[in-house]
Amino acid sequence: MPRALLIANPAAARTDPVIVPAVAAVLTRGGWQVELRATGGPGDARQFAAEAVTAGTDVVAVFGGDGTTMQAAAALVGTGTALGLIPGGTGNLLAGNLRLPNNPLRAAHAMLRARSVPLDLGRMERSDGTHYFAVAAGAGYDARVMAGTSAANKRRWRMGAYLATIVRLMPQLRSVTHRITVDGTTYTAQAAIVLVANCGEIMPPWIRLKSGIRPDDGELDVIVLRADSVTETIRAVWELLREGGSVAGQGPGFIGYSRGRSVTVESEPQEPVQLDGEAFGETPFTADVVPGALHVLVANQR
Repeated sequence: MPRALLIANPAAARTDPVIVPAVAAVLTRGGWQVELRATGGPGDARQFAAEAVTAGTDVVAVFGGDGTTMQAAAALVGTGTALGLIPGGTGNLLAGNLRLPNNPLRAAHAMLRARSVPLDLGRMERSDGTHYFAVAAGAGYDARVMAGTSAANKRRWRMGAYLATIVRLMPQLRSVTHRITVDGTTYTAQAAIVLVANCGEIMPPWIRLKSGIRPDDGELDVIVLRADSVTETIRAVWELLREGGSVAGQGPGFIGYSRGRSVTVESEPQEPVQLDGEAFGETPFTADVVPGALHVLVANQR
């Protein structure tokens, strides 16, 4: 009988109090021994997951958003304990990239017949310690949008909350000078957004950053977006969707690409930074890939 810890974040957008025990019941009926714990503040998910590893738990399942998921994942790096995902947040980007069911109960049923696969993570050292990201880290306008969208609005309006913030902060859209060093090679680029991506989609399955970006290829992908107006933003998004662009923004277009195992991003002036949608200070930062850092449960295809 698999032993599982189910961590629920009551503040997440879709963790309805009625649904949480229903998810636990699905796992229990499937033959799992389930312990349920609810987070009460920052750091709880990481602590709960670390305690589960010490106790020999087989699976740590997270019912919440990407922020709560990555808190728990940080405690599972390098262990044999698998991570299970029950989408309960606003974006649920990691679950979307892994093609897990968006409905919590369907995700719980899928977990019962899932298989464990290795997943790369991005690792970043900040002033308060080591942090990881599964989807992407970003500097610039996207980080402003993440920081400027309140938890209350995300819970009420879900993805619409981000769209409202994008419109509200549009006057702050600007490209600034970035120095981007990828595996020792340095590029200079004007950019409003610099993404360091581990997964290929930022709005699964609709918006893909570039074909071939995979969370199990041992590398991180850099996407540079230049835009200084609404019109240029539309042109940049269109170029992104068409997978146009040049090496690290060195061409005349709006999109640039690079890839490697270690990425350093510097900017003048300093720009805000986000990891999987959570605010994490300002530039500069260095992100390194950790191949096979985590084991994640993904649905078996039938």
